[in-house]
Amino acid sequence: MTDEPGLAPAKPRRGLAPNVHGALWMLASAAGFTVMMTLIKYLGGDYSAALQTFYRQLAGFLVLLPLILKQGRAAYRTTRPGILFFRSAAGTVGLILSFYAFQKMPLADANALSFTRTLWLVPLAAFVVREKVGPLRIGAAVVGFLGVLLMVRPGAGGELAIGLPALAMLASSFLFALTITGMKVMTRDHSPTVLLVWAVTLGLVLSIPGAIIDWKWPTPVDLALLAVMGVFGTITQGCYIKGMQIGDAAAMAPIDYSRLVFTVAAGFFLFQEVPSVWTLSGAAVVVGSTLFITWREQQLARRASDAIRDVPGRDLGGGKA
Repeated sequence: MTDEPGLAPAKPRRGLAPNVHGALWMLASAAGFTVMMTLIKYLGGDYSAALQTFYRQLAGFLVLLPLILKQGRAAYRTTRPGILFFRSAAGTVGLILSFYAFQKMPLADANALSFTRTLWLVPLAAFVVREKVGPLRIGAAVVGFLGVLLMVRPGAGGELAIGLPALAMLASSFLFALTITGMKVMTRDHSPTVLLVWAVTLGLVLSIPGAIIDWKWPTPVDLALLAVMGVFGTITQGCYIKGMQIGDAAAMAPIDYSRLVFTVAAGFFLFQEVPSVWTLSGAAVVVGSTLFITWREQQLARRASDAIRDVPGRDLGGGKA
């Protein structure tokens, strides 16, 4: 998945409604995500999460290298390198933790917990970006975290039912939410292209130490699979951005959750994983909560836009919900 706001709306494909066209891109993103996660799990017995993260970042950098060479210094022009470094560091650590979770947990469990990213955005929006967050969104976030408790329910002796990998995924989701929050701040005076170039470049550099520690020369077949894994990560990101550009965000969000269905199927047919009733119940609560938050934010954005058109010059300052 990605987090690139501020992109200009893309021109819809002739003959298809924008939301239908966008949904096709979102489905392609979900399918690409499933392929990437399946390869991460399949290769996890031989290559650590840190090493896989290096290959993922290397693939992203190589994809953007022609653009970087074409734009030169302009691709890295920034006035706030410190925030970009912090955002990239958080994203790299988050990627390592998520890869570790996908290696060690059933695909459905790890994927369901990854959806908590949207829930983390609520408190971060209030404390970091200073957005006004009202009782509806706060209530939805609380309900969502109750869904998390269903999935990582306390067992005998107070231990978590699915242990350290679940905590790694929750921490990863928080770090990804932090990068999205940083993105919202930086897009005020930076283009999405500059932010993406910084992210892939610093992500590659920051992933090198972990890769060196766990270095293992891959076989030709494994190298090909690692390359495919990295390329699909980039494809997933591109399809997600395209879908969000074309379709309405509130309509696209439910389509994104189709990756939960895909990962359940992949886990069952490829790794003989059967999700528990606790996982499915908790995932349903988390998905419902995040969908409500997405829908509510979309409604507030439309309300503010309509008010600006009706009352020119009025300072609305954003809604409270």
